[in-house]
Amino acid sequence: MDLLFDVRHLPNPYFESTLRDLTGESSKIVKYLSEHDDVQETIRRFVDLMEYLLPFYQKEGKSYLTVGVGCTGGKHRSVMVANALRDAVKKRGYNVSVVHRDMQK
Repeated sequence: MDLLFDVRHLPNPYFESTLRDLTGESSKIVKYLSEHDDVQETIRRFVDLMEYLLPFYQKEGKSYLTVGVGCTGGKHRSVMVANALRDAVKKRGYNVSVVHRDMQK
């Protein structure tokens, strides 16, 4: 793991009974989390950091970068944030793949 982002500080959909069984790929989870300013701010800051770091990694000849995004269960917040990071980094011309290791646990 090259970088690890902890998102346990964000609101947890697990504690909303109607959202508990969904994943961070669900539009309902994305909507719930996106309505919180701290979620948007966290994603923005992570994207800013990635924009800053990626050219340095490339300059050093690093052919890939592994980024982990973690939360308590790996099902809601980390999935939504990882997908948001993927989308933002792809828009900047980088090749990105995402694996949600714990989403189905």
